[in-house]
Amino acid sequence: MSGVVLNEQSLQLMAQFEELTGAGSRDCIVDDQNGRLIFVINPGDMGRAIGKQGVTIKSVSETLGKRIEVVEYSSDPAQFLKNCFLPAKVLDVDIRDEDDEGNDRRVAYIDVQEEDRGLAIGKAGKNIIKAKQLAQRQYNITDVKLA
Repeated sequence: MSGVVLNEQSLQLMAQFEELTGAGSRDCIVDDQNGRLIFVINPGDMGRAIGKQGVTIKSVSETLGKRIEVVEYSSDPAQFLKNCFLPAKVLDVDIRDEDDEGNDRRVAYIDVQEEDRGLAIGKAGKNIIKAKQLAQRQYNITDVKLA
């Protein structure tokens, strides 16, 4: 988690999220541009975070005044990236170390089912932006591209 730096606002939001849902979180991104909060939650806590028929996450969204998105953490970067794109069906994740004019970069190439491509990108690219931010913060992956 070399890229994760939590500010006071993120720590407070994570504490509120955990109190409201009972789900543990390890990262929080405040995305004011898209009016959302993105929480990286502990493995196995997805059901607790969402609740039956989404009741818990809807309640948290109302309480915090923003749309809530949750991504389940995985110690495997490929699985973590798959989780970032849910519910889109990811077929393959290829993480490569590349040399870009003397700069070492880690780039993740994501292969999704053709019919899920729009879902993976999201409106105005917000899903791919989310995946890029989280991959950078959690695994120091420089870029995420759809193959």
